[in-house]
Amino acid sequence: MRLTYFGHSCFLLEVEGARIVLDPYLKDNPHGRVKPAKVPCDFILCSHAHEDHICDAVELSKLHGATIVAPYELAEYFDSQNTKALDLMPGGGVNLPWGRIDMTPAIHSSALELPAGKNRHMGAPCGYVIRAEEKSVYHAGDTALFGDMKLIGRHGLDAALVPIGDRYTMGPADAVEALNLLRPKLAVPMHYDTTDKIRQNPHAFGASALAAGHTVRVMGAGETIDV
Repeated sequence: MRLTYFGHSCFLLEVEGARIVLDPYLKDNPHGRVKPAKVPCDFILCSHAHEDHICDAVELSKLHGATIVAPYELAEYFDSQNTKALDLMPGGGVNLPWGRIDMTPAIHSSALELPAGKNRHMGAPCGYVIRAEEKSVYHAGDTALFGDMKLIGRHGLDAALVPIGDRYTMGPADAVEALNLLRPKLAVPMHYDTTDKIRQNPHAFGASALAAGHTVRVMGAGETIDV
């Protein structure tokens, strides 16, 4: 597995047989603007409907023929946009030729952000566990800390991508508690420093996590690592 970070909560996970974009936020991402045409992919996993997590999903799907995976209501919306959509709900999953995608719960909200504040509710938010090549990566989505993270990590996780921004998601202290439940081999912080409201020091988070027995890799935008 190879993992590339684009900033905020957007990643590319490359496994044998598939390229998977998680929470596509590319061309308007302040951490480093990337044209969707330059990110070929087979699957696009969206954790919820907020603009900073889905804004490039339709364009990516149409450019590359990729399937968008999302919670049921959001998948129905993507289907109405003439894209290929695969619907799941938290607790469910799907086996694919290259591996498996499991959808996990998340504590957040999910709505399309429409003009004049007329937002459209889009059902449940979620996270994902992607299993391939006998490895597993958990993308928590936007979420608060919750006790069932212990169950998400019960089969072992090679990497956990966890928000640390606070205000709208877990902050650094709760993210360390999340790692205590998840017990991944490696943790990568996400969803921070995109706006002034979620400014955080990821290295301070890494130091706190290390003191609790966890290994953290702070990734820069555009950086790729092997998982």
